[in-house]
Amino acid sequence: MRFSCSSCSFSLFISLLLLSLSPNPIPFISSAHATKLNKNLSSTTMLPSEAEALFKIMDSMSADKSWRISYPNPCNTGSSWPGIECKTAQDDHLHVSRLDFGTSPYPTCKGTATFPHEIFSLPYLQSVVFFKCFTRTKTTLSVSPNRLSMSLLEQLSLRSNPALVGPIPPQISSLKSLQILTLSQNVLTGHIPIQIFGMNSLVHLDLSYNMLTGAIPCQVENLKNLVGLDLSFNSLTGYIPHTIGQLGLLQKLDLSSNSLTGGIPESIETLNSLAFMALSNNKLSGNFPKGLEKLQSLQYLIMDDNPMYIPLPTQLGKLVKLQELRLANSGYSGTIPSGISQLLNLSTLSLQNNRLTGEIPVGLGSLSHIYHLNLSRNLLGGVVPLDPSFLKRLGRNLDLSGNHGLCLSPSEAAYSVKIGIGVSVCGSNKNASFIQPPQNKSQAPCGFSKPFFLLGALIVHGLHQAMALP
Repeated sequence: MRFSCSSCSFSLFISLLLLSLSPNPIPFISSAHATKLNKNLSSTTMLPSEAEALFKIMDSMSADKSWRISYPNPCNTGSSWPGIECKTAQDDHLHVSRLDFGTSPYPTCKGTATFPHEIFSLPYLQSVVFFKCFTRTKTTLSVSPNRLSMSLLEQLSLRSNPALVGPIPPQISSLKSLQILTLSQNVLTGHIPIQIFGMNSLVHLDLSYNMLTGAIPCQVENLKNLVGLDLSFNSLTGYIPHTIGQLGLLQKLDLSSNSLTGGIPESIETLNSLAFMALSNNKLSGNFPKGLEKLQSLQYLIMDDNPMYIPLPTQLGKLVKLQELRLANSGYSGTIPSGISQLLNLSTLSLQNNRLTGEIPVGLGSLSHIYHLNLSRNLLGGVVPLDPSFLKRLGRNLDLSGNHGLCLSPSEAAYSVKIGIGVSVCGSNKNASFIQPPQNKSQAPCGFSKPFFLLGALIVHGLHQAMALP
């Protein structure tokens, strides 16, 4: 066999020579077959640059293992890391799609961990969860717009990180694919960047339990796809923006524990999907929206601790899906609307520490799903219209104490003693709350009759006079 080495390398010449001399020649591999093998090989590997970025993240975040040695191929079957997910992209390489740190079985974070900005250099990363990771060394949420513009990140969740401080960077709005942004229970400060409200893909925004200040931007109306908004437990001020009524898909609204003023905007009546609304512990006042009854999806209305000082609105009785109604410590006056007893799904009713008058609506005792009823510290009166079976079912979850005009019928008395609801039997003198006939001020103490008591007093006075003589 003749070979011309002018058109081939020396190594190829040797290989062909060995094949020609072999009694069992190895079949020749076609170029198409070689390409297929290369694709299969590449689909089991990561790009070196991406692998290096991942090693840097792991080295800075976790001290559980020597990740480079223990898991040299992080995405390979049998060698994959806990807390990491990988997917094959169109380039036939494996890419990191999810990172989860903080709690077992995922990698735990070391005390010196700081926020790894390298996560934004992982081009196919879709979800990042850091829970209780930044606990000792102060760190900030640092991002680079250049890296974010091509990011596919859909979820960024940084929760319970007491060393994550500083402002929310406006550049975070460059994450155009982001659907879930959770920055809860950190120590973030400053105003909420207006740029965040330009992230049209957001479905859930949770900035709760931080130290954020300033007003809620009117640009919130731009988040047309938003389903959940939680800004609770911050130091936000100003009014609830009327533009919030533009969030037609909103199901959860939690603005509790801030310093918001004004009233509930009338536009809120357009939130047809709203199921949960918490506005407690603010400085809200004024009337409820006239169209409150239009919130037919509302299941939880939590508005404790606001200086409302108005009668309870009758529209509450038309929120037929309501399960929890909490309006405690807010200065409400007037009677309890009878329509509340028509809320057949109601499980919790908390109206304590207000100025409510009149009688307890008779129908409350027929609510079969209620398990918590607190009407304590009001000005309610009359006989408690709750039968023994209702009292027994609620037990200590029923509190009627501090209503000076309330009393129990004798048939209810046996259960009231056991569960301590704070109300005694009608006509009883065991509870100072009840209006009893006034005692005669001249009545003698300790059960002595009046004449006997006066005679004893005269004798004692005479003895004192006799002993005083020389």
